[in-house]
Amino acid sequence: MAQTSSGTMKVDFPGDQEIRITRTLNAPRHLVYKAWTTPDLVRRWWPGRRGEMTVVEMDFRVGGAWRYVMVANGGFEVAFHGTYTDIEPNERIVQTEVMELPGAAPGSEGAPGSEEGAVVNTVTFEDADGGATTVTIRTDAGSKEVRDMIAQSGMEGGVREQFEIIEELAAALA
Repeated sequence: MAQTSSGTMKVDFPGDQEIRITRTLNAPRHLVYKAWTTPDLVRRWWPGRRGEMTVVEMDFRVGGAWRYVMVANGGFEVAFHGTYTDIEPNERIVQTEVMELPGAAPGSEGAPGSEEGAVVNTVTFEDADGGATTVTIRTDAGSKEVRDMIAQSGMEGGVREQFEIIEELAAALA
């Protein structure tokens, strides 16, 4: 198995409504992309070390929908869904993302299937030195308030765990 890196994740805020997360992983781009886009592998990395996936639905095509549900270690359910708006294999994925809110009325913000209040995530995969891959996630939150809410949610620790697991998975696929 390939050695995983102790790579540093960088989080910054290039605009009032944007979050940018960058991390270089010690694995080839096509394998990092495979880990990112294969439902059985997503099930293993998406919850980080904070819970267990109960639902991974992916219609991985432009216009296709996705939905992830996990039961967090505290016993509560967390669900997100969205739509893929652009896919360039091994290079870029653009998708909407909505955090589902318990009890949200059908069609309202936070309701399953609703795109109301969605943020837009653009994930890019670039070759880096030594056969590594630099992954950049750029989130357009739509407003400074939503950006700040996401930034203060504990998301940074969760994404750090996700990257560690993705790197391990991609290395194991080599």
